[in-house]
Amino acid sequence: MSTLNWTLLPWQIECWQDPSRFKVIAAGRRCGKSNFAIKQLLAHALEAPKGSAVLYVAPTLGQARQIAWDALLEQGGDLVKGSNINNLDITLTTGVKIHVRSGENPDSLRGLKVAFAVVDEAAFIKEEVWTKIIRPALSDLKGSAIFISTPDGRNWFYDMFKLGQDGTDPDWKSWHLTTYDNPTIDRSEIEAAKRSLSSWAFKVEFESSFDNAGSGIFMESWWKEGKEPDNGSWYIAFDLAGFADVKEANTAAKKRLDRTAIAIVKGCDDGTWFVHKVILGRWNVEQTALKIIEAVKEYKPIAVGCEKGMAKNALMHYLQDMMRRHNTYFSVQELTHGNRKKTERITYALQGRQEHGRLIFNENEDWTDVKEEFILFGAQGIHDDAIDALAYVDQMYVGSFTDGEVEVESWQPQDWVAGY
Repeated sequence: MSTLNWTLLPWQIECWQDPSRFKVIAAGRRCGKSNFAIKQLLAHALEAPKGSAVLYVAPTLGQARQIAWDALLEQGGDLVKGSNINNLDITLTTGVKIHVRSGENPDSLRGLKVAFAVVDEAAFIKEEVWTKIIRPALSDLKGSAIFISTPDGRNWFYDMFKLGQDGTDPDWKSWHLTTYDNPTIDRSEIEAAKRSLSSWAFKVEFESSFDNAGSGIFMESWWKEGKEPDNGSWYIAFDLAGFADVKEANTAAKKRLDRTAIAIVKGCDDGTWFVHKVILGRWNVEQTALKIIEAVKEYKPIAVGCEKGMAKNALMHYLQDMMRRHNTYFSVQELTHGNRKKTERITYALQGRQEHGRLIFNENEDWTDVKEEFILFGAQGIHDDAIDALAYVDQMYVGSFTDGEVEVESWQPQDWVAGY
């Protein structure tokens, strides 16, 4: 058994000794994650009951061969009884098989009875490979699994990572590792990569960040916070996300569902918007109507608006009923997307205004989520509910669009204020 006398990195020891059934490892390049996966496969194969198997899955067949096949044969050594390169199956002296497969051909994974599975580069494999194939294959033997990947935005791998972080399910645990966590990698090499790569590429590949690059429409340097101006009028716009039963919105996957956003904005005559608050949440239709009523009673806006459509129609019955009960009456302006794509509509409404310092956020509020929406707007898996609600204010806002007294004959619209 000398072949199993391995030397492990500190993070590998911690993960190995942890008793959790499902382990999620978000790791940067050269962390040693694939090497750890190989060792785990061999160790679990030795402990698995005869007639069962352990499974390794990579996004493509080429990756599976390149990452796992040779490494398993080399590290398995005299524990390997036989191998079939055509099927990518390895049989150990115990009779247990190691199947090396790809996620691009899910049907090749069906019908297996698996004691342990490694899903390598999980962020680049379809979620159904886990939920519909691998997870059921683990049921007979109550098998365990490890998911290892460099992040690819906030997809299903991110959901599982968060599940392992929040501690709500004792079966799940997750680790976040960067290339710095591998002491065998020269730090000067990492710093050299940092100098040559874009900041986003370095964050994802070396720091295993789930925040993939946005479209660059909104810059972090444009973000501005300040105090509420004395003059101006209140506007309220809301972007409805539908009214699913919030009791069912507890799983990690459902946390990526859209949220309803209620934007409360003070618009000044010079074109400046003061964003006082954006209320975000997942509520049923009655709760949503109550949130809007409460906001209108508090801020007394000169205009309230919502995009036309089925969600608005469903809300209005409850909203009108609550108006009577709360003795608070107002009209809801029907807003449209103007046959524009969402990206265009939001860009036109907000980009120029923010770039030129005319979009100010309340310094007394926590804007972490909303700021992320701006900076990563257009990126995979990033909410845009708050930013969408803010963009709708543009259809209701009335300002002078001038910086002072001008003659009517010489007046021209200042496109840099409106953004288009």
